Amino acid sequence: MVLCQGGEAAAVPAAGGKEPEVPPSREDDAGTGQPCLYPAPGVEAAGAEERRGCGCGCCSGLSWSRCCKAPGTKKKAACPGLGLFYTILSAFLFSVASLFLKKIEDVHSVEVSAFRCIFQMAFVLPGLIYYKTGFLGPKGKRIFLFFRGFLGSTAMILLYYAYQVMPLADATVITFSSPVFTSLLAWIFLKEKYSIWDLLFTLFAITGVILIARPPFLFGSNVTGIEGSYTEHLKGTIAAITSTVSAASTIVILRKVGKSVHYFLSIWYYAVIGLIGCVIALFVMNEWHLPHCGKDRVLLILIGLLGLGGQIFLTKALQIEKAGPVAIMRTMDVVFAFILQILFLNHLPTWWTVGGALCVVASSSGTAIRKWRQTLKKGKENEI
Repeated sequence: MVLCQGGEAAAVPAAGGKEPEVPPSREDDAGTGQPCLYPAPGVEAAGAEERRGCGCGCCSGLSWSRCCKAPGTKKKAACPGLGLFYTILSAFLFSVASLFLKKIEDVHSVEVSAFRCIFQMAFVLPGLIYYKTGFLGPKGKRIFLFFRGFLGSTAMILLYYAYQVMPLADATVITFSSPVFTSLLAWIFLKEKYSIWDLLFTLFAITGVILIARPPFLFGSNVTGIEGSYTEHLKGTIAAITSTVSAASTIVILRKVGKSVHYFLSIWYYAVIGLIGCVIALFVMNEWHLPHCGKDRVLLILIGLLGLGGQIFLTKALQIEKAGPVAIMRTMDVVFAFILQILFLNHLPTWWTVGGALCVVASSSGTAIRKWRQTLKKGKENEI
């Protein structure tokens, strides 16, 4: 910069001993006696570069200091609803997969789970190689990945069993009471708040499960609207509840891991541990056999593909969204289950199932509203 007083130069000589050429004073500054600053030749060129803007392509027209790639510039926030959209898409894919599972004949649920794990491994393996994530993950996260795989695969096997012995909507409603268990486990392990409202929502969810299970000591021995015997219905109910707790644990673990582990690696653990467990269980039960019908083979492939897609979108959603809202939005699977059961299985749900579904949806909606208010409150506090 060149400093001038009343239009006369008072700068340090430039290289070569020559005085730099000073631009004439501005009319409004002349004779004021106030110092004025003029850009030196190199600085003026830099200012021109600044005015021309950046060349990254995404910030066209902005100066370099405001470019997204400039040092110290914060990255743009992700789309606020993207995680919830991923969750709904995941719920739809899982619902269609459960419909195909009901259409399969003479194939045990554990074998279906094994086929799904095989497809997941086959499609995730190229992704692991491409992203160079390795097969074990960071040392500090491996224990979380192991339990994610074990609990996730357990939830899948038990859920498939419940789908086979119960009406589709009944099993789905019980399974997607998971938000209340997620809130409870998040309070225990992630130190999130658990208020009297959470307890109330938990009671609502338990009421919904009771209306669907319809235990004989409350509803008598004549239970209508079930598939097969009540013993099988009760086994399916227990399997669905256990699957729900396992799935809630998986959500909490994924939230704990966060973005420090690539989602392909999380699915890889899920598939490998699930396949090992399924193979052991099939040999113990002596249930391993390939389906004879070509239709069943096609449905097995589709279940594997849909399960893979559902897992990818669910894992991505959990990495960019909080555990509570994701668990709540997954209850959209309840709506999909009712629609698919009526349209493709010709099975109208009973009023008990509808009542149980309303209790579960009320519980999930209450949890969603509470989480939303907490998020807004924290956002306002951060702004202040």
